[in-house]
Amino acid sequence: MRETLNHIVFGWYPYLCLTVFLIGSWVRFDREQYTWRSGSSQLLRRRQLMWGSNLFHVGILVIFFGHFVGLLTPIWVFDTLGISHTFKQWMAIVIGGVAGIACFVGITLLVHRRLFDSRIRKTSSFGDIAVLLLLYAQLVLGLATIPVSLNHLDGHEMVKFMNWAQGILTLRPGVSALVADVHPIFKLHLFLGMTIFLVFPFTRLVHIWSAPIWYLGRRGYQVVRTKRPQAARAGDFAPGTLSKAELAHRPAPSRVAPAE
Repeated sequence: MRETLNHIVFGWYPYLCLTVFLIGSWVRFDREQYTWRSGSSQLLRRRQLMWGSNLFHVGILVIFFGHFVGLLTPIWVFDTLGISHTFKQWMAIVIGGVAGIACFVGITLLVHRRLFDSRIRKTSSFGDIAVLLLLYAQLVLGLATIPVSLNHLDGHEMVKFMNWAQGILTLRPGVSALVADVHPIFKLHLFLGMTIFLVFPFTRLVHIWSAPIWYLGRRGYQVVRTKRPQAARAGDFAPGTLSKAELAHRPAPSRVAPAE
């Protein structure tokens, strides 16, 4: 029974989550574009949002890319670069810990703001609060894995997660057995992480797909005001823009006789 449950959660469930994540995001973008937004409540309370949002987003981006590179980079790449499993484990603990603390402070401010400000709570949907609490729980679990990881500095446990994640993406059978004997807190962290992918298309998290990264390469421009009147449309002119000679040769506007 235990092996069957482990196979369902870490063998089948990842594919269910990834399928809903990709197809659900595409369907929502195609059919419900007016709901494709972050739903910011900045106008209701700005200062706490700025601190919380900046700390949260910086921390979560470091954590996300750290997990992405750490789990999906083939082991032979680290071996070729001379990066030992112990060094990689320490790097994950230190960088992930610092980013996790920043993210924890930020999301705590966001949760407090969302739940304890009456105006913001009234304008928040169930999904807004649920996904925030889900991310909060996932972050707490991630920080709680650090003391456990300190007991496995040889990187052996980390290699299991790398082989499992890469096996899922390459459709390798039987990869659920790789994480069958890991610490329960890691299993809960993996399960909750996959669940976030499952609910992703039905929450405000879809705005991640629309992150304006193209702004980084866009040429800058400056809007300049002028006191000189501008023509409203082709054929019109603003007072003072034409000389008397040009006005004298300008054809008179045609008049249409009113219909009787």
